[in-house]
Amino acid sequence: MNYSFLRTLAVAAAAAVALPSGALAGDAAKGKTAYVKNGCYQCHGTVGQGGAGAKLAPKPLPEETFTSFVRTTNRAMPPYSEQILSNEDLADIYAYLETIPAGPDPKTIQLLNQ
Repeated sequence: MNYSFLRTLAVAAAAAVALPSGALAGDAAKGKTAYVKNGCYQCHGTVGQGGAGAKLAPKPLPEETFTSFVRTTNRAMPPYSEQILSNEDLADIYAYLETIPAGPDPKTIQLLNQ
């Protein structure tokens, strides 16, 4: 049984109860700055497209799950405590990720359809 996965689910469920939806409304412009300043782009790409780290955008995880994972992860990404990344910065980063649009449908890219 994958206990790490179960632990992550339990933490995410606890965070959903502990953090009401929209607890901190983020500022996307500040979030883009915080995303770069805190090095998120190094693993997750400049627009959350993924790379060494998971794809974060478009359509990020629910905010409570995202916050819980960032705070408590025991995977390749180190956890970011409030002393390292404030709740405000984390809410701003999430707001930034929510603004990233989906890329074009590959079917609409002429070069790919030749």
